[in-house]
Amino acid sequence: MFDALTDRLGGVFDGLLGRGALTEKDVTAALREIRVALLEADVALPVVKDFIASIKDKAVGEDVIRSVKPGQQVVKIVHDGLVELLGGDEAETGLRVDNPPAVVMMAGLQGSGKTTTTGKLAKRLAERDKKKVLLASLDTRRPAAMEQLAILADQCGDNVTSLPIIDGQAPAEIARRALQAAKLGGHDVVFLDTAGRTSIDEQMMAEASEIAKIAQPNETLLVADSLTGQDAVETASRFHERLPLTGLILTRMDGDGRGGAALSMRAVTGLPIKFLGTGEKLDGLDAFDAKRLAGRILGQGDIVSLVEKAGDQMDAEKAEKMAKKMAKGQFDLDDLAQQLQQMQKMGGLGGIMGLLPGAKKAKQALDASGMDDKVIARQAAIISSMTKKERAKPALLNASRRKRIAAGAGVTVQDVNRVLKMHKQMAGMMKKMSKGGMKGMMNMMGQAGVSPADLAKMGGGAAMHGGMPGAGGLPNIPGLTGGKK
Repeated sequence: MFDALTDRLGGVFDGLLGRGALTEKDVTAALREIRVALLEADVALPVVKDFIASIKDKAVGEDVIRSVKPGQQVVKIVHDGLVELLGGDEAETGLRVDNPPAVVMMAGLQGSGKTTTTGKLAKRLAERDKKKVLLASLDTRRPAAMEQLAILADQCGDNVTSLPIIDGQAPAEIARRALQAAKLGGHDVVFLDTAGRTSIDEQMMAEASEIAKIAQPNETLLVADSLTGQDAVETASRFHERLPLTGLILTRMDGDGRGGAALSMRAVTGLPIKFLGTGEKLDGLDAFDAKRLAGRILGQGDIVSLVEKAGDQMDAEKAEKMAKKMAKGQFDLDDLAQQLQQMQKMGGLGGIMGLLPGAKKAKQALDASGMDDKVIARQAAIISSMTKKERAKPALLNASRRKRIAAGAGVTVQDVNRVLKMHKQMAGMMKKMSKGGMKGMMNMMGQAGVSPADLAKMGGGAAMHGGMPGAGGLPNIPGLTGGKK
């Protein structure tokens, strides 16, 4: 989403960081470039003006001009300004669902991803917070809207159910029935998925207002498509005039839009952005964090989110087993296959790259190396063509065995050799970590920007032991493992 803005800002900062000293003229010119970059990214003009004004005095002050590293000071000031623009360090996140049955009302235009987002939120609450969730579709106009929500409920697991469909009921009647069913069924949370339109009209607003009065929701969330740019900001403003909105969810954040809506939305509406939607899968939902998003915009990556993803995708039992093997410096081809599979679950190479510091350079190295998700799938296929004994003891793989494996996987012997070389490098890395003990592990995390406090929030070492899978799958890409290209 922010690739173009990140590239443009990166160019501005490279010019500043490359100088030993800065003049006020240098900083003013850089701020002018930042202003143009934000406008080109489709950030609202009033927001850009306020942003530049808020950081200008700090950026051209004596403390910056005369500091030892003025370029880095300017970058920090811009970073802090972006964090404040997006809601600040203490921005309200998560859902207020402590008073069962808590009601969450979903609003938005047709096509914004409202129904899919409802399913994503339900799955998140059921799996992470162990909530019992009821989904109710109030969209009586869009064909198969109710059936779609029922299918999503089934995909979310046992703790998520959908309200039975009764033909002919009006949205207000369905809302009352959903509230009654949630109380009788002992549900912790009930989602009311309201109807959308292709554009805002009075009938839709009146219907939504009536439902809000009936349900008295704990949360009223507006789902907006971030690819619509400033139209999304206008939509949020108009909804907020008629509904007691408590937060925003921006969808399609993995698209190729310019990202201005995300930066403008909080400033224009005053509402907190609570979640960011990525992709169509039910696990494609990230909790919004102003500091992390600012870091990603400035090319600093988001290692904490990467480790969280690894923790979410890694089975606890497998993670413990892997941790014990790592402690002994052991790493066989089954372990490598597990790392490759986990990488694919985390969104593939592209998903991982976007969270790494220096993502642009890492992606350039990736393109130059010819590595992509198809290569990862092929590597996994090669390992699956080996016998159990061969995967446990790679030393058994002589020339004839490698030829057999290549034929079974439909690849060349050279491809098999590359996988074995990758495994050898990863195994060597595990041995070094086992010799370094906890001190070596903490040093590696410190270099990656993950503090002990961050790790504690994510549930301890299991996430790390279970996989920073990018390290195993990409041994020769700078920025991932430190290897030379």
